[in-house]
Amino acid sequence: QVQLVESGGGLVQAGGSLRLSCAASGRTFSSYAMGWFRQAPGKEREFVAAISWSGGSTYYADFVKGRFTISRDNAKKTLYLQMNSLKPEDTAVYYCVVGDPPRYWGQGTQVTVSS
Repeated sequence: QVQLVESGGGLVQAGGSLRLSCAASGRTFSSYAMGWFRQAPGKEREFVAAISWSGGSTYYADFVKGRFTISRDNAKKTLYLQMNSLKPEDTAVYYCVVGDPPRYWGQGTQVTVSS
């Protein structure tokens, strides 16, 4: 069993930055790919970024390429999402996931970008 707790969300102006963190519990953290999804009000949940178990490969949705960076620290059992040049359309609840396809989900952290 893996438990995930996201943090780092908040309110930021357009053009600003936030760094999300996802702390994981469980022995098998380093064995799985991990990623981030998001869900905006009235919209379906969508993929944002993913990273391989070693951190050697990363994948991004087109709408965040060049602005967001996913990384992980297996020793700290923590996943990160550095978000730069934020736009109002990035406003959503951001979820940390483990596995591909996702097997475990965090509770989400709210990101609000004001114009």
